[in-house]
Amino acid sequence: MTILERFGARVVRADLPDEVRQAARLHVVDTIGAWVAGSATAEGRELAGFASTNGDELADRVATHCALARLSEIDDIHLVSATTPGALVVPAALTIAGTPGREGGAIAEAIAAGYGAMARLGTALNGPAILYRGIWPTYLAAPFAVAAVASRLLGLDEKQAAHALAIALGFSSPAVGRQSGPNMSRWLAIGNAARSGLTAALSARAGFSGDLRIFEGDFFPSVYGLAPDPAALLDEQPALVEASFKPWCGAKQTMAAAQALREIIEGGVPPAAMSNLVVSVPPPYLKMIDHGVVTGERASYLSSVSYQMALVALHPDSTIDVRQTPQSVPEEVRDFMAKISVGAD
Repeated sequence: MTILERFGARVVRADLPDEVRQAARLHVVDTIGAWVAGSATAEGRELAGFASTNGDELADRVATHCALARLSEIDDIHLVSATTPGALVVPAALTIAGTPGREGGAIAEAIAAGYGAMARLGTALNGPAILYRGIWPTYLAAPFAVAAVASRLLGLDEKQAAHALAIALGFSSPAVGRQSGPNMSRWLAIGNAARSGLTAALSARAGFSGDLRIFEGDFFPSVYGLAPDPAALLDEQPALVEASFKPWCGAKQTMAAAQALREIIEGGVPPAAMSNLVVSVPPPYLKMIDHGVVTGERASYLSSVSYQMALVALHPDSTIDVRQTPQSVPEEVRDFMAKISVGAD
């Protein structure tokens, strides 16, 4: 059997341990919270408004719901693969399962399959490293993950599921470029990636086929310059229990330093007494979090470790605000950011 045939068999399997079902419940609640919060941001309102004028088919709803959850930036994350499965998997599963004739009891299995597909593909492609080549691991893996979800909920057999996954990989795209500004097409792109996963499953059910030997062939090395790790792809440990939550709104890679600062302050050292703070991070994360902020560019605030630490020190309640796009940064915040240096360790 090829890797995709083995994956397809896993996707349609229905047995889940109790700990995985419990994890699914927690991640569903967490992702619904992210989905609601994302809808309340300026970007979310723009996206929802665009979607309302451009169709209401199942695929359109999947695309919009996944995009709203992901743009919240409080969705869960699988750090080893550098992917954010919940925002793609959970809204897709709930949206597809909410249509007439779907088997509600299969939702947990579909969610587990989607998490496994995204996390294992991201890990096999060394997600944290390829991120700094400009490849967005979640975007690349989104069709694959949603195809796994849809295959389970649409009742595909093992062979059809394998072809759905193969077709989804053919639909995948690696990146959206370096975007900025308040209305980035980044979120439209991630929604359309989710749509492609559903299309892959529907087309496989209709009899279309994909390249079942895509991992054994030269597709990834020749097209992307990547060599997938077969062992990582076929790891059967449940990815759901490996994904972690975000306790506030920000890039997860900034949170260890911000939490450490919070505990130092709670231990009796006031921010006013601090003159030089050094943050050490794993090398793959350095470029992502060691930067300033750009007015109007929400992502820059959420992924700047110096800004996130300044908020913790000076305005801790602001860390839970999913908007975090102030028109100007207070001087005291900028002064505190200047005290922070970041290095790879």
